[in-house]
Amino acid sequence: MKTKTSYGLNWLPLLVILLVAIFFWHLAPPDGLNLPAWHSAIIFVATIVCIVVNVLPIGAIGIISITVFALTYAAGATTASEAIQTALSDLNSSLIWLIVVAFMIARGFIKTGLGRRIALQMIRILGKRTLGLAYGLALADLILSPAMPSNTARCGGVIYPIADSLARSFDSRPEDASRNKIGTFLITCIGNVNDITAAMFMTAYTGNLLAVKLAANAGVTITWGSWFVAAVVPCLISLCIVPLLIYWLAKPEIRHTPDAPKLAISELQKMGAMKPQEWLMLATVLLLLVLWIFGDFLGVDATTASFVGLSFLLLTGVLSWGDIKSEKGAWDTLIWFAALLMMANQLKKLGFTSWFGDLIGNSIGHMMHGTSWVLILLLLNAAYFYTHYFFASGNAQIAALYAVFLGVGINLNIPAVPMAFMLAFTSSLYCSLTQYSHARGPILFGAGYVPTATWWRIGFVVSLLNQAIFMTAGLLWWKAIGLF
Repeated sequence: MKTKTSYGLNWLPLLVILLVAIFFWHLAPPDGLNLPAWHSAIIFVATIVCIVVNVLPIGAIGIISITVFALTYAAGATTASEAIQTALSDLNSSLIWLIVVAFMIARGFIKTGLGRRIALQMIRILGKRTLGLAYGLALADLILSPAMPSNTARCGGVIYPIADSLARSFDSRPEDASRNKIGTFLITCIGNVNDITAAMFMTAYTGNLLAVKLAANAGVTITWGSWFVAAVVPCLISLCIVPLLIYWLAKPEIRHTPDAPKLAISELQKMGAMKPQEWLMLATVLLLLVLWIFGDFLGVDATTASFVGLSFLLLTGVLSWGDIKSEKGAWDTLIWFAALLMMANQLKKLGFTSWFGDLIGNSIGHMMHGTSWVLILLLLNAAYFYTHYFFASGNAQIAALYAVFLGVGINLNIPAVPMAFMLAFTSSLYCSLTQYSHARGPILFGAGYVPTATWWRIGFVVSLLNQAIFMTAGLLWWKAIGLF
């Protein structure tokens, strides 16, 4: 039976979700919850499940969820005007607009060719060995990450095409065993490295901003600078070790690549000298970094800084208004992010988040009474990490579970700041567990270089390494800088 329409509606899962939601809607709320909190939770969970099973594109699901939330007066509104105002309340969130504007700025990397030039330069410098190629691509990803909040665009749009071209230049092709020459290693590596660069900067991944907002709801304030300071040591350690680990796990047959720098030089020669628009793009990125790092001192909000960068690109012609209008990822993000954030905020406001956190926290607290908070943090973080096997979207899991796990941790006397940071970084690091657990996955897995068993095996081993690094070096660093 065909369950998907020509316009992309997956109607059978939607029907099942609707029937289940209607059933629970007519049940009395559990003890400790009022009716608005219960109804808001039902719509929120239904929205998350619709995203996971891909009922419609995520932006369309966001529009429908906002509509349903307003029509049902879910948050307890008494008038139609109040209901729609609540449903649309987070469209004016400064964090959402920071993501939207950063998406638009990131388009400049691809349009000007600066992103590709940076990656080719890294290969020219480090590419004489296969492992050097991996580190060159990793450095390119790292350089691009502060101003590219779409790690899918960064990895899939800039880094992957170069990695694919390199693999094919060494006759390593996805359709046969020649993939083992170098292709499997490179593609696996750029995906796992992309998770680390996404965790390094607050603006390197859309999910980071959602985590920041949810942490703020729990009383933990995270700025661009404080995120970077907390992330820099464990992320740099991971960035150094992960390519080595994958090199050992994937075992590329080709270990020396003397022709790779020549290929990079040839491509750079075709591109010619740096064009004025590339210099302007580079200047914009440097300006943004200064404003984000020293924003508190300069009196410039992070979102205002992003608008300054975008305005500069528009004034100099690096980006046109047509470019802005056609940046579908940004406008898509505005809708679904506003929907998820609105419902998450309402769940916090109506008491559902604290109720659910206390419910789980009390149960765990009885079982682990007297246990060190570090061990409890390890177990909670691992549970949050591997729950991602059941999610096809990193953002969906953050929206659904970040606040819950944070509340449970705080309820179990884990210091709030390290708990908030650990969950936030994990929300980036879990994206390579499977080929379906992030939007980048279909691009990399669809290329055909990495068999499913290889992807899952390497993803799991790398996940253990990253957790070990963040639970040891990360906690020691956070203790040294006074986070707890």
